[in-house]
Amino acid sequence: MTTGHTRRRFLTTLSLAGAAGLIRAPRALAAEGVLETTSVRLSKIPAICYAPLYVAEELLRAEGFTDIRYVPTGINTPEGISRGEIDFGSNFAPVLIAALDRGMPITALGPVHLGCFEVLGTKGFTAFSS
Repeated sequence: MTTGHTRRRFLTTLSLAGAAGLIRAPRALAAEGVLETTSVRLSKIPAICYAPLYVAEELLRAEGFTDIRYVPTGINTPEGISRGEIDFGSNFAPVLIAALDRGMPITALGPVHLGCFEVLGTKGFTAFSS
């Protein structure tokens, strides 16, 4: 079943996202004990792809982080991590692989960016893969 983009679907999704921000996560009781650090710096990039980093603030507070900062980094999150300006960021796998290939001291986790892409086509559209 194909679903199209409609105003109603967009407003429903937007309303649900807004309501999720109003709900406070319960305080987690970590089995590991007290955190070694309660400060974390996340990359701040004005793009919808980075919404998981902004939503993570409440979850991080629930885990015991008290100092959560968003640092403007442009699109160079691997460089920001390797210079010690930020602790966590998000980027495409090829960018991270290139950073690792250049010897940057980063750790790559995944996946995050899978939701940013949607393939659109028409009846005459054919995709080929090799």
